[in-house]
Amino acid sequence: MSEENNQEPHEEAVNEAAEPVNEVEQLHALVQALTAENNELKDQRLRALAEMENVRRRAEREKQDASVYAVTRFARDMLQVADNFGRALAACPPDKREAADPQVKAVIEGIEVTERQLLSTLENHGVKIIDTADGKFDPNLHQAVAEVPGEGKPAGAIVHVVQTGFKIGDRLLRPAMVTVARKEDGAVKVETQA
Repeated sequence: MSEENNQEPHEEAVNEAAEPVNEVEQLHALVQALTAENNELKDQRLRALAEMENVRRRAEREKQDASVYAVTRFARDMLQVADNFGRALAACPPDKREAADPQVKAVIEGIEVTERQLLSTLENHGVKIIDTADGKFDPNLHQAVAEVPGEGKPAGAIVHVVQTGFKIGDRLLRPAMVTVARKEDGAVKVETQA
């Protein structure tokens, strides 16, 4: 029995020695689990911060777009009024204006002033006339309504502006309706495709 008693303390010592190793493994496993959880929470936090920043930027961009493009429908409707002023002025040739009554001249001048003021007001609100002075056809800004003799211009170049085009901000509000030069024998071709 004394041998048995001697073996029991030895087994207890082995068990006690095994317990700290087992406890160290458990603590090591716990540290690894907590480190993994910490890394996952850091990742979630960074993703949430990035998403919040994206939402903030998107909201800011939408706010800017809303302020710039809020008048789009109204501006498009006002373009019809500007077109009518232009048509009214074009209906009275310059020679007839000079020979007209002073009252008729005053009405024509009033129409001219009103047209200029309307276009100026539209420009103050971000609506700008599409420039066609360079004569180059751009399918993103112009709509070709007909091909006509080039009158010395290269094929595909703008010959005449039928209806003025407008942009609001960097977006097209209405394309300029233009006639373009027809390709004639020996004429230089201008690219009309985007």
